[in-house]
Parts: sequence; C-alpha cells; structure tokens
Amino acid sequence: MIKKIIFCKKCLYSNLHPFGLTFDENGICSGCTIHDEKNQLNWKERYKQLLKLISPYKSRSNKNYDCIIPVTGGQDSYFIVFIAKFKLGLNPLVVNYNKYFNTPLGIRNLANLRNKFDVDIILQNVNPISVKKITKHTLMEYGNFYWPILAGHTVFPVQIAVKYKIPLIIWGAHQGLEQTGMFSHTHEVEMTRRYRSDHDLFGTDSNKLKTLDSDLKEEDIIQYKYPDHKELDQVGVRGIYLGNYIRWDPAIQHKKMVKDFNYKSSSFGRTFDCYDYVDCFNYMNLHDVLKLYKLGYSKVTDHACREIRFNRISRNQGINLVRKYELNPPKYINLFSRWLGANEKALEFIFNKQRNSKFWKAKENNKWKFKGLSTLLKKNKDKKKKYKLIKIFKANSKLEYNKNSEYITFGKGI
Repeated sequence: MIKKIIFCKKCLYSNLHPFGLTFDENGICSGCTIHDEKNQLNWKERYKQLLKLISPYKSRSNKNYDCIIPVTGGQDSYFIVFIAKFKLGLNPLVVNYNKYFNTPLGIRNLANLRNKFDVDIILQNVNPISVKKITKHTLMEYGNFYWPILAGHTVFPVQIAVKYKIPLIIWGAHQGLEQTGMFSHTHEVEMTRRYRSDHDLFGTDSNKLKTLDSDLKEEDIIQYKYPDHKELDQVGVRGIYLGNYIRWDPAIQHKKMVKDFNYKSSSFGRTFDCYDYVDCFNYMNLHDVLKLYKLGYSKVTDHACREIRFNRISRNQGINLVRKYELNPPKYINLFSRWLGANEKALEFIFNKQRNSKFWKAKENNKWKFKGLSTLLKKNKDKKKKYKLIKIFKANSKLEYNKNSEYITFGKGI
C-alpha cells in the first residue's frame, strides 16, 4: 500500500498510476525516461528492423491479405493504415468492432478511411441485447461500462486472424510503454493475452463475467472469448506495435492525417486534445468521469503528460490545463441513459458509488469536494516562454458532424 504520493519532477504522473511507475535518483518517472528514447534511438535502423520483421508476411502476389489492422473512426487508425499500406506496402484487412456509442463524426471518419486507403473492412456487430446486459453487469460490479468495447476491440482482430489464417496483427503504440515506461522500445514487446486481461480489461476476462448473481449466459459472452493457445499457435498469430519501430507522436501524426487524408477532429469539454476518441460519445465524457472518480485524475492528465514530454508545453501549463478541464461536467448522459434503459438519477447514484474517498469528500445536497491528484501538484518557477498549444490542437468538426446527437448504428452512415 502506497503511503506517500510522489509526483514526477518532469510530467504530472504520480506513483498512484494504475500501470505502476518507478523514479530515478532525480525524481524523473520511468515514463519520461522511456519517452526520452524517442530522441536517442536510431529510428532509421529501427524502421529497417520493421521491414525485416514484416517481410515473411508479405504476399508475393499481392492478392492475399498480409495483415490485420484494428481500426475505429478515431485514435491512430488512419496513421496505422497509412504506414502499413503506403510505406510498408502491405495489403491489410481492416477490422472494426461496433461500440454502439458511435458518433456521426466517427462513422464519417471510418467510411472515409475505407475510401481513402481503398481497404476491405469487416465490421463486428455483437447482439445489442447481450452488449447491454454485459454493460449493466460490468458497470454495477466493476464501475466500468466500457468493458464490452475494450474487450471487443482487442479480441475481434485476434478471432479474425485465426479464422482467416492471417498471422500478423498491427497495432499502434503500446499504452503501458507510452504512459509509464512499462517496457523499452528496444524490448519490441508484442500484444499478449495476459496484457489484454491484466491492463486493457483491468483483470476481468470474459470467463469472470458469469457469476452466480449474474444473468449472463454463455451466448452473451462467447463473442468476447480469446482464441485458445492451440488455435493461436497453429496460425502463428502475433500482434506488433508500430510504436516500437517508428518515433510515435500522435499530435504530429494526426495533423498529417488531417491534411493528407481529410481526417476530422472535434473539441471536447474535458480535454484540449481534439483528435483522440472522436468516434465515441462516451469515452471522453462518462467513461472519463468514472476514471476521475476512481483514480483521482482523468484523460486530460494523460494528454498533458504526453505534451510535456514532447516539450510542447511546460509543466506549469500542463497543471493549468488539467485544472481547467478535469472537473468539467460530462455531456450526452441522456443518450447513454436511454440506450441502457436506465434512469439518469439512478446512473448518477451508481456513478457516485465509484468515488474514491481518497479523492472525494461528500458534502450536503449531493455535493462533493474534489481532493484529487491535481490539487496536490505544485508549480515550479518556470519562466519559459508560453507555448502555443492551440496551433496543434485545433478541431475542424464536431462529434455530431452536422447531425443530431444520437448514437449511430452501422448501416446508417457507411
């Protein structure tokens, strides 16, 4: 049990980060230390290693699929497909898991990706009744309504790899490496069943969902089951991260995708980043609020730490940005309430139960005092010039994409 909260001297992360952090003798966290590899490694040589790695998987006739790429209408999907198809010369099969919280903008981006890169795409639509049952269960049991999306996005590509006997899956950057320095780039870590279970799914695999007090049945969770070791070994499935071989910089990459491939972005009320998760009404809203309730920090801290490490903002500016955004109220609660079939007041009660007493103090009339990590951060005597963050993160659209604020189902926009 951590008795004393320690903050990195460079970024804003603390030793309470759920992935785990270590600090060197100068008080710099492992995430910042590994990030510095981006400025030290010979990326030309690492790219050559990537070319050598993918060579055995390339179809000589160029008629067969060389790899699988999981995509959404947001995040790093455009850049991953761009590298795979236009730089590496691969013929990818693109796969997408329907999260049901789709924004019109995300559907537009997904359709545009297919057209701009001329790729085949397979969409997975799990029975919405099962998805809602699982969502209710994981929200009540674990305070996590996003479990089906995280599970689906990470298992569907593997299932397709086994089914179509396409062994190579290409992912973007490794979250643990990027945030906390869980690994070095030179370790060339790959996607594993264990990492998915322990970190992506917070230790809750599909097999753990069926409990005595749960109404979930085998047919509800079967779509989220990871292929067994025998199936994986027979095909030789492996999932590589491009971030181990290419100097990964989401902001710069997104700017290029906006310019060259007409990727659309959106402003958010709870962070300054306008590129990530534009495909979902809930990730940067209700899901992010739950993160703040439980962990004492939210996605804007992740974004600020990243930009501090790239020297695009100062640490003091990062603190200001976090304090500006993290307590802003979430939007689109009514959409989630209606989709789930739950009363908004009931949802508020369930969400409030997730508030960690370390970071929240109850007051009268259902009011709360925030005692989160940002309230403990101390500014330094930073007299550096002000960085113009607005030039990098400037949205060119909205989540609604000139339509109503409604979840978009597949078939109504693709």
